[in-house]
Amino acid sequence: MFETFYGFTTTPFSRQIAPENLFPAAQVKETLARLNYLVRTRGFGLLTGEVGAGKSTAVRALSHELDPARYRVLYVSQSGLTPRHLYRELCIQMGLKPAFHAADARRQLIEALWDAYKNHDKQPVIIIDEGHLLSAAMLEEIRFLTNFQMDAASPMALILVGQTELRHRLRLQTFEAIAQRVHLRFHLSGLSAQETRSYIQHHLQVAGVKHALFSDEAVAVIYHFSKGIPRKINNICTACLLDGFLQDKSIIDEATARRALGEFEDDA
Repeated sequence: MFETFYGFTTTPFSRQIAPENLFPAAQVKETLARLNYLVRTRGFGLLTGEVGAGKSTAVRALSHELDPARYRVLYVSQSGLTPRHLYRELCIQMGLKPAFHAADARRQLIEALWDAYKNHDKQPVIIIDEGHLLSAAMLEEIRFLTNFQMDAASPMALILVGQTELRHRLRLQTFEAIAQRVHLRFHLSGLSAQETRSYIQHHLQVAGVKHALFSDEAVAVIYHFSKGIPRKINNICTACLLDGFLQDKSIIDEATARRALGEFEDDA
């Protein structure tokens, strides 16, 4: 629809953008630098952020950067995760037939992690997403996994990813034992006004359009509403382009942006 009208070669503002085409925001660069350090030192890290701030995108970019000959990335993202499901999924990703009971599968996994690191020179990197949805029992299970980090050496890096409430939750005394084991914390916030402008133009260029389609006033409205959160920017810009196409607008001006924002009013 609007892709042909505006001359795009691919759909802009897609969540499926290739890692090499990610917008190089300062905090994205810093996040990846910290995560790479965490992987190299085989530590336990916490990555948090608002909904749509780019946590999963950062993790995807990290996975893309890691040499598959040296690292084995194990990624788990499930709501209602239980210890048995966690160990079963990790065992499967390690190429194992998981034991039925959680305790047996845990031992099985630990042996496989050490074997990969010691005998195959392939460091496991475990990423557990949607950490804010984990039960207290699951957070305690993750503490067991971090026992590696209490030793002189660990066979793996462990990254726990979740929304802002996860960071607040780990400050509670109940979870002090696991919080004390976190080597690195990083929180993703929204882009600045200037970064939002550059972000929009970057996505237009990646999709094949070099000139500015959004007026300065439209960008200001988008930034004000989105607070610089990338997923919100993507959704709003897509709505703007669709509205502009329907209105036969060659440029997305402030009026077009405000009209498109009408469908997001309930989320404000």
